[in-house]
Amino acid sequence: MAEQYSKSRQQAEIAFGKTQSQFFARGQAFEELDAITTARNEKTARLREARLAKEAEDRATPAKVGTGFASGVAPKTKS
Repeated sequence: MAEQYSKSRQQAEIAFGKTQSQFFARGQAFEELDAITTARNEKTARLREARLAKEAEDRATPAKVGTGFASGVAPKTKS
């Protein structure tokens, strides 16, 4: 049984459907942005932890003096 609605009712249903579609699309977009933000924050935290661990390790082990580029002097090359 297909019900026949008035023309104004049909237009209202179409307008409501469009509005509802936009609303759900907006919600989905926000969910995607939240997922991207969460992933970025987790990666940043992971990289920060790795950097801090490396810096702590570098401070714990004494650097060799006068070798390589760390001393500020590049090794001489043959010309």
